[in-house]
Amino acid sequence: MAELNGAPVGSDELKALALLNYGHFTSMRMEAGRIRGLSHHLERLVRDCRLLFGAELDRDEIREYVRHSTAGQEGSFVVRVTVFDPGLELGHPGASPSPKVLVTTRQAGTLPMPPLRVQTAQYVRDLPESKHVGLFSTIWHRRNAQLAGFDDCLFVDPEAYVSEGATWNIGFYDGEQVIWPNAEILTGVTMRLLQQVHDASSLAPVNVNDLPGMEAAFATNTTIGVRAITAIDGVEFPGEHPIFETLRKEYEEIPAEAV
Repeated sequence: MAELNGAPVGSDELKALALLNYGHFTSMRMEAGRIRGLSHHLERLVRDCRLLFGAELDRDEIREYVRHSTAGQEGSFVVRVTVFDPGLELGHPGASPSPKVLVTTRQAGTLPMPPLRVQTAQYVRDLPESKHVGLFSTIWHRRNAQLAGFDDCLFVDPEAYVSEGATWNIGFYDGEQVIWPNAEILTGVTMRLLQQVHDASSLAPVNVNDLPGMEAAFATNTTIGVRAITAIDGVEFPGEHPIFETLRKEYEEIPAEAV
């Protein structure tokens, strides 16, 4: 299912998204017509539209597009809302924009998901504060990690400070508190919600040299919840730890918002 501004979308309208790759999006896990952190996702879409297009989005219109596109669907699934301008031209990206809202859906995986083994890669995303569709380098590093026998990649800066995963945030547990890397990242909605409900949390720089001193590591985003990380390069972590169950319970107790 794919709808653009509430109507079926054709191939001509998708050309700009496919060929120019300029836009932004958010992905949300939807269950029984409700989304945990929906207001944060809407805030992200509005903020990024101002940043990338200098235009305003209407939150109520986005909700209506999502309701229309998901009507009749049952179970758990992931809703992706992508904002792009079908009329954008490569030679004139500064022309008066007319961004539109593309809603697509796919089945969601069963939680909790199996642990990840990740490989570090030196990379900082363009506009890291934005969830934009420029994914070439992200996919390139993920592909290289998988070819090396890992599941995914973890980005670090030139001085080996950890930032974020390819499409997820990372957190660590040092035995007393959850530590979120203080770095240039996209602050994910799941990460933000967990920071709000888990009191023993802090932001701090995390270098790869600090990893052996951590008790546990985990990835977060809306589609995976809290997912254990069992290896970062050659540093091993447990696949099960009490902090995972604590965070999952705290996250699941956050009321989901009706679309």
